[in-house]
Amino acid sequence: MYELLRKALFCLDAETSHELTLDLLGAGERLGMIRPFVDAIPADPVEVMGLTFPNPVGMAAGLDKNGDYFNALGQLGFGSVEIGTITPRPQPGNPQPRLFRLPGHQAIINRMGFNNKGVDHMVAQVKHRRFDGVLGINIGKNVDTAVENAADDYRLCMDAVYPFADYITVNISSPNTPGLRDLQFGDSLQKLLEELKLKQLALESEHGRYVPVAVKIAPDMDEVAVEQVAEVLLNSGLDGVIATNTTIERGAVIGARHANEAGGLSGAPVRDASTRVIAMLADMLKGQLPIIGVGGILNGADAAEKIRAGASLVQIYSGFIYRGPALISEVARATAAARQQLNAERQAVEAREAESPTEQKTEHTVAEINGQSEAPNEALQTEETLEETVPKDNAAEEVTEKPDESIEASLDGETAAKKAEG
Repeated sequence: MYELLRKALFCLDAETSHELTLDLLGAGERLGMIRPFVDAIPADPVEVMGLTFPNPVGMAAGLDKNGDYFNALGQLGFGSVEIGTITPRPQPGNPQPRLFRLPGHQAIINRMGFNNKGVDHMVAQVKHRRFDGVLGINIGKNVDTAVENAADDYRLCMDAVYPFADYITVNISSPNTPGLRDLQFGDSLQKLLEELKLKQLALESEHGRYVPVAVKIAPDMDEVAVEQVAEVLLNSGLDGVIATNTTIERGAVIGARHANEAGGLSGAPVRDASTRVIAMLADMLKGQLPIIGVGGILNGADAAEKIRAGASLVQIYSGFIYRGPALISEVARATAAARQQLNAERQAVEAREAESPTEQKTEHTVAEINGQSEAPNEALQTEETLEETVPKDNAAEEVTEKPDESIEASLDGETAAKKAEG
């Protein structure tokens, strides 16, 4: 059914069809017409950042920028919906056209520029929450706010959304706001995250509840840059990382219509870069900070790959545009299977580690036996003593018998120990 609808929607301008689809979803939710057409989503609760996600599949930020449609999106089966990016003041974003499809590559290029109605509008919308999953709110800075003053905008947004968000995402990786990505690196990142952590703690004290804060990063970083980001994230005391945003690379879509449009590329072409960053982060963070994987998930196998790379949750966006609601249940089943497999592998490792003390004990006993059979100094001393007290004809026999008796006794003891253990 969605394939027919998609054909019709793809005949329209990308941004027009985007708005029309959301309007249809909103109307469907208000009329109670969504749930009967949605595949059942398997229950697969996941604990991440102190929150219980009903399932690991989330809607990424960017689809519902103002919080106008998250209740409808929630009825499709998402375990979480992230709305935004929102800024303190309304802004129109970049001039149109600014959204482009690349169907041959199952990709989208956007240069929306944080177009939104402002944080006050979003707060008014989330006060009418009916969605019982996890609600994330993605925050950013206004385009006319200097980069060095970006923390002011993030703090203003945190003040406004903190009472209503289950978690907050700090967007420092959109390529469509000049200078924003500079906040991902070095002292700029460290200073920003330190200030936002202080704000988070102040708001926790004020509201009596702790709202986790995650940071969303770009895929266009080498290993050194990712390592530096990981170190700052760990030192910051924040709660999670979302990997990744869109890419500015175009190598995978060379020659395609719209390939040269400015903006962030999402969809299938960003899949490998996103997974690479997730795997590097997982290796560097070593389980101390959860990773939410997003980028290029077009089917269940793509999502399972993100989980195996180290993500605890996944989010979809472009795949939802190309595949529709059926992708949600497919990804939910695939992530559940991947998580079960990983858990089984962990249990097998733990079982092997639990057996290791017995193995070490056996190795220790064998070493003792070997030590007794060798015992060069003791043997030499015994031989010298015997030479003084017994005839030479009997000395060799006596020296041979005593070590053999010791070995035999130890071996008998080892055999008895093994039987007792068995």
